[in-house]
Amino acid sequence: MKINLSNAVKFESRHNGPNEAEIAEMLEKIGASSLEELINQTVPEAIQTKKPLDLPKAKLESEFLADFKKLASKNKVFKSFIGMGYYDTIVPGVVLRNVLENPGWYTAYTPYQAEIAQGRLEALINFQTVVMELTGMEIANASLLDEGTAAAEAMTMLHAVKAREKKNANKFFVDEKVFPQTKAVLVTRAEPIGIELVFGSLASLDLTDPELYGLMIQYPNSDGAVADYAALVASAKENKVMTAFASDLLALTLLTSPGEMGADVVVGSAQRFGVPMGYGGPHAGFFATKDDYKRQIPGRIIGVSVDKAGNKAYRMALQTREQHIKREKATSNICTAQVLLSVMASFYAVYHGPQGLKNIALRTHGLAKLTAQALKQVGLDVADQYFFDTIQIKMNDVARERVRGLALGSKMNFRYESDSVFISFDETKTLDDVNTIVKIFATEEGKHTLDLNDLVSNLELEFPEGLARKSEYLTHPVFNSYHAEHEMLRYIKRLENKDLSLVHSMISLGSCTMKLNATAEMIPVTWPEFGQLHPFAPMDQTLGYQELFTNLRTWLTEITGFADTSLQPNSGAQGEYAGLMVIRAYHMSRGEGHRNVSLIPTSAHGTNPASAVMAGMKVVLVKCDEKGNIDIEDLRKRAEEHANDLSCLMVTYPSTHGVFEEGIREICQIIHQYGGQVYMDGANMNAQVGLTSPGFIGADVCHLNLHKTFCIPHGGGGPGMGPICVASHLAPFLPGNPVVKTGGVHAVSAVSSAPYGSASILPISYAYIAMMGGDGLKRATEMAILNANYIKERLSGHFPILYTGSKGRAAHEMIVDCRSFKDFGVEVEDIAKRLMDYGFHAPTVSFPVAGTLMIEPTESETKAELDKFCDALISIREEIREIETGAADKEQNVLKNAPHTASMVLTGEWNLPYSREKAVYPLEYVKDNKFWPSVRRIDSAYGDRNLMCSCIPTEEFAKELA
Repeated sequence: MKINLSNAVKFESRHNGPNEAEIAEMLEKIGASSLEELINQTVPEAIQTKKPLDLPKAKLESEFLADFKKLASKNKVFKSFIGMGYYDTIVPGVVLRNVLENPGWYTAYTPYQAEIAQGRLEALINFQTVVMELTGMEIANASLLDEGTAAAEAMTMLHAVKAREKKNANKFFVDEKVFPQTKAVLVTRAEPIGIELVFGSLASLDLTDPELYGLMIQYPNSDGAVADYAALVASAKENKVMTAFASDLLALTLLTSPGEMGADVVVGSAQRFGVPMGYGGPHAGFFATKDDYKRQIPGRIIGVSVDKAGNKAYRMALQTREQHIKREKATSNICTAQVLLSVMASFYAVYHGPQGLKNIALRTHGLAKLTAQALKQVGLDVADQYFFDTIQIKMNDVARERVRGLALGSKMNFRYESDSVFISFDETKTLDDVNTIVKIFATEEGKHTLDLNDLVSNLELEFPEGLARKSEYLTHPVFNSYHAEHEMLRYIKRLENKDLSLVHSMISLGSCTMKLNATAEMIPVTWPEFGQLHPFAPMDQTLGYQELFTNLRTWLTEITGFADTSLQPNSGAQGEYAGLMVIRAYHMSRGEGHRNVSLIPTSAHGTNPASAVMAGMKVVLVKCDEKGNIDIEDLRKRAEEHANDLSCLMVTYPSTHGVFEEGIREICQIIHQYGGQVYMDGANMNAQVGLTSPGFIGADVCHLNLHKTFCIPHGGGGPGMGPICVASHLAPFLPGNPVVKTGGVHAVSAVSSAPYGSASILPISYAYIAMMGGDGLKRATEMAILNANYIKERLSGHFPILYTGSKGRAAHEMIVDCRSFKDFGVEVEDIAKRLMDYGFHAPTVSFPVAGTLMIEPTESETKAELDKFCDALISIREEIREIETGAADKEQNVLKNAPHTASMVLTGEWNLPYSREKAVYPLEYVKDNKFWPSVRRIDSAYGDRNLMCSCIPTEEFAKELA
């Protein structure tokens, strides 16, 4: 046998599911002679680029990891004392290995199908409980994107609430000691919706101003100071002014909570609860408020309900608030969370418990206090204020620069401002660090260092009466039972076993693109060179990240056919908003700020109109025809009607209906003809890469869901990343940051807290592109289209397929019509729940058309897995037919009782008119890998009527369960 030295296994063959023999079988099934013929039947000829992607040659997995380690080594990991909302933390090993590095946790989808997501939902309930109890508030959500986003959501929510009684009040006061990155996000969000921001010292605050509706306080503030704000909050209430606090969960284990001071909203970041800094993210922002405002809370809330058997069960509560329901009436476009990170933070709290958290806080505060006392003895001017973890040393320019040089020589980063040096402590810092710091300042002052022993022995917690926390927190057994690692490991595993993820089976969610999250892509995420960098570290310490950003921006720009890319938006919805703000800035730069009309097809994802309203735009809907395509004549009519004010069109391509609309170029031309810009939603980019591009089609800006097309895991509902790619005329307006120079020359203000969004997960997309190469990415797109059309052909004889292209092909997804089954009592929800008994997560339910399933298999699934899924749906169709013919009871049947739990079939009498085996082993393959839902079908309405979002049950709920 001849030896082929170049016969190494390419990553592409691992990423794509079907092999060559399976491809041939699938092509035969769908009636295409080749992949090329299938693509030509699916993608309109006019928009096919026919030009190879100009990307580096694909690398082998081992080759990539070796090269990437060299790139990572260009980052210098210094000890960070910068603070400003980002702190070093110790990720417990049991959480690192069993959650962050565990695909059982990071490959799950958003818990819309709650019966197979009980583990994640319990962890999120724990997170909400931690936030509620430490902040002293009555209700919390399951996390937001970051602290800046949470603060902006507080500002807008309070504006909506206050509009009822203070209709003309549009001023929002922001204490000058709020973190600068938070202020920048507030500026971005306030201006387009007419909120007037007032920045100043709290001493200058005029609560009697009739136009003032709210204020924001940082507690502890950016200088590190803490104060008792109870009197200020009481005075604000007297003047009908609402208060929002940006706070720190670790500090609140020692300090009086904002809730006890009377706050209306408390926001912040849970990063220091065991989540690496990661050069800015991803982290779980938190949002807590009063029960009165539960209908206005942005994002998701996890609530407690009951299942069909009356047992306690968790689910996402108040789902009618979701943005795809409220659309242009939504007060926020946020429809996601940072689930994986909030799960980590909740496990951190469970592992340490209330006393452990308090001990960490005491030690952190103690190190800061010790350093302050020592520096005073050295003769430094340490600010005389109460503080938690941050001290301020006032210094002139010359002395400050000498300190900077000495600190860098000791591989330490402090924060430097015009007249001060700030030093922030955290759980990773030690007495040796204090000694080094004191030596640095003593050297600068020309004095001898101190013996700290006497100071250490006399350290005490000395907050005044109004500041020292007296209330208890985290008293529930879950926070007091798992402090031994063995017990913690078992608890994590117990929850993991309740959740279905990609480790079990295909998750075929239309528009959500649940691709393979390859191990080689995931490995670098937990390297310290990426995880342990502060987002405001000196640029010469982050050269590895800068090279990663430059390359990734270049690659994404090439893939999308545009001129530049911003990596800042850290969710798809935030990408939408950023893209629209860039369009808005462009119009304003041309003296056309009046252009504020956004045309949006009726088929669009609900975040589109919500984002448009947030960007100060007026939404005008455009009709779709009976084939699901944009009605071009109606579009032309609307564009002409609003010619003077047309800002943009928001369009998803391929369409949300899973079709490559052949008129897309004409659509773009119409918008440009009337002075508008074309924003392309990148949700379906997995069907474009390598075949066409938004820029080639004629769009001006698009966002990319890196957690869809570019392989960042969904993480159970977050993290995500939504970079925007723009044409050359929009590049000058890409978003900036107040601390690190980013964005264009006329940058809009920040859209997220960190300059590069959730930087530490960008290596995943970088790895995917680097290992696939241009040809591999194109092949992945072709395979995604092949897999979708194979499913379509297998199902088409059993279910109606709602929309197809002109040649009868689906794009990368399709819509299966289940509406006719209602005639004999079967709802699409019944099919979704029954799929659980077959070991599958349901496709997207009732979007974009009510009563349908939207199926997207991705390129990563093998023919065997596709066949299992099709077999399951075809089997369910036969079960529906049994009801239709009267062979099965209309109420007591396998669909209406789905899902079936182990306890249901193993305990008590079986008095249902079908067998146990039919219930739980409907097909032979299920026996080999049975996934058992842990609860029966959940009563969502009950949960909304009796909203409870803490793991500590209300008295009424506890009585009902008993």
